[in-house]
Amino acid sequence: MKGWPRRLLAAHTVLVYLFLYAPIAILVVFSFNASRQTAFWTGFTLDWYRRLFGNEILFRAVRNSLVVAGAATGIAIFLGTPAALALARLSFRGRRATQALLYLPVIIPEVVLGAALVTFFGAVQLRLSLWTVVIAHVVFSVSYVAIVVRARLAGLDPALEEAARDLGAGPFETFRRVTLPLAAPGILASALLVFTLSIDDYVITSFVAGVGATTLPLHIYSMLKVGVTPEVNAVSTLLLAGTILLIVLAHRLLGKGQP
Repeated sequence: MKGWPRRLLAAHTVLVYLFLYAPIAILVVFSFNASRQTAFWTGFTLDWYRRLFGNEILFRAVRNSLVVAGAATGIAIFLGTPAALALARLSFRGRRATQALLYLPVIIPEVVLGAALVTFFGAVQLRLSLWTVVIAHVVFSVSYVAIVVRARLAGLDPALEEAARDLGAGPFETFRRVTLPLAAPGILASALLVFTLSIDDYVITSFVAGVGATTLPLHIYSMLKVGVTPEVNAVSTLLLAGTILLIVLAHRLLGKGQP
């Protein structure tokens, strides 16, 4: 009887993983289907991937996604890292309020955040374009950077920075030679995380993208309007592979140097 609870738990775990990942596995498999109809498997082919590489509209969407993700990541790191450092090392009035404000973009539903941003852009008479998408992505990305980098800094021994100051290093020298190198894995991990979130975002982007600012998720959705085809499966598989790679790198960097 002792083995039954363990077997039931194992069976439950298998069913949960099947429920979560079986549709993704089917999508990947049918991206190699020779038939244009996705309901039946007729043979293996790479033709759908070859067609993608000749699709100029798709590559324009990929370029837009890379520009947005790269710009949003750089700006979010520039803004979020000092915020994380201040929250982890300083005690100031309004510290708890600042923490709450940083968590707010993560908690707010994307639909609400997207509607709020497009209303704001209209109020300030800012025309929707690729750069309004960048601004929108920075708004929710800064929080992730601050949270991840702060978690990294919380695991560091403050005695290392104190030792550097005791040896004559000034605040900037201590930051450059001690704090920044130790926090670098967390900063890089947050950058990869933000890049992944930005390049995959659809909901907020659909609110703030203007003419000519179609990103890859928006393009994939437009392809789905005519039905699920092998081209959709192929581009989704490539996006999935890139996302998994970035998440794995972020996880490894975040754990680097941890005891």
